[in-house]
Amino acid sequence: MSTNTRVIAAADGSGQFAAYVAKPEGQGPWPAVVVVQEIFGVNANIRAVAEQYARDGFVAVALDLFWRLEPGVELGYTEADRAKAYGLMQRFDVDAGIADIQSSIDALRADADCDGRVGVVGFCLGGKMAYLSACHTNADASVGYYGVGLDALLDRAARISKPLVLHIAEQDMLCPPEAQAAIVAGLQSQPLATSHLYPDVGHAFARVNGDHWAPEAAALANARTLAVLQAM
Repeated sequence: MSTNTRVIAAADGSGQFAAYVAKPEGQGPWPAVVVVQEIFGVNANIRAVAEQYARDGFVAVALDLFWRLEPGVELGYTEADRAKAYGLMQRFDVDAGIADIQSSIDALRADADCDGRVGVVGFCLGGKMAYLSACHTNADASVGYYGVGLDALLDRAARISKPLVLHIAEQDMLCPPEAQAAIVAGLQSQPLATSHLYPDVGHAFARVNGDHWAPEAAALANARTLAVLQAM
């Protein structure tokens, strides 16, 4: 596996953003995945996720979603970090973020190391963005882990034209039972959308060594994610 940082131009001409890149060993081309951060930026956790996808045989690109607000944000999980992260999230332009994900997809498809297949996988805020990617980008598959606020975006579900998988934590304090029920019900009419519920786990259950890490549930969710990406 090799890693580096690349720069991707924003589609609206407003600038460019950095992305952490991890590639498999050997000779490509390979399928690719855009990894979409939590509210804590492209930190060690997100880089580790990208590196695991590289080991699994994908070119992985983790874009800096907050570059318009503060380039290079990399936060931990202290109370001060969380406060800053929530502040960034509240100022974040979701539509600009969707456009940046599409720009990342386009950049990957133009890369000789990519075979043209590109998926999107996101966590927390990135889980929401993965859902929106299924609705508004040409990603070949999208996977969202414990996305927040999806119940308010179900009117966009009719746009889904490629596989979407959502991993929902039943004990997620940021996505209460009524929101979970609305998401599941709202996607039932979409044949390409699959919702998996994980009992007895909370938000960020797939963040390795995090406060709510649930290794068995995370392993199951990751296996399901890998299956949909491999089927692109």
